[in-house]
Amino acid sequence: MTLKDIFAVSGMPGLFKFIAQTKTGAILESLNDKKRIPTYATQKLIALKEIAVYTTDKELPLIQVFKRIFDKEKGNTPVDAKSDDTKLKEYFATIVPEYDKEKVYSSDIKKMILWYNTLQTLGMIDDKIEEEKTEEESKEEKQPEQKAEEKPTEAPIDEVKKTEVKKQPSEEKPKKKTTKEKTSAEKTPKKTKEKEKSK
Repeated sequence: MTLKDIFAVSGMPGLFKFIAQTKTGAILESLNDKKRIPTYATQKLIALKEIAVYTTDKELPLIQVFKRIFDKEKGNTPVDAKSDDTKLKEYFATIVPEYDKEKVYSSDIKKMILWYNTLQTLGMIDDKIEEEKTEEESKEEKQPEQKAEEKPTEAPIDEVKKTEVKKQPSEEKPKKKTTKEKTSAEKTPKKTKEKEKSK
């Protein structure tokens, strides 16, 4: 089970899947009828993966709430979201007994039950969220290792450059010797001519 790319839109019923980003907003697809609609910056998009429930200890992610409902109902449909507030609160207390009763309203519970029922009817609810989390954590741990492996490749390149720079002076030295040899060769004939004249 994953809530990635699943959104609720304020003022609109149902849940939507994110399709693409636009200049003015986004394109969403309804999970119920598969119709695509444009949304704008003025509309409030609520990502289900970012929703958490207030508890007396800490916030509980929505996906964990759905996992608890799935375990309790064994994959079956839970209480009807159209039930009265008292029944909804009583049911939710069996799912999240530690929820903060002052901060979590009956309207919030109703939305969560509606969302769960929608995803459950579409076969998007199961008990595999813990396995998905460990996979994401393992991917995050692998990223620094890959960067560390890339660093050693830079060292040999620098060493090659250094050796190339060191070889250049040694290649230029023979050229200087050849010029000296030519000058010495040119001087010797002049001396022989001077000796001939003196004779």
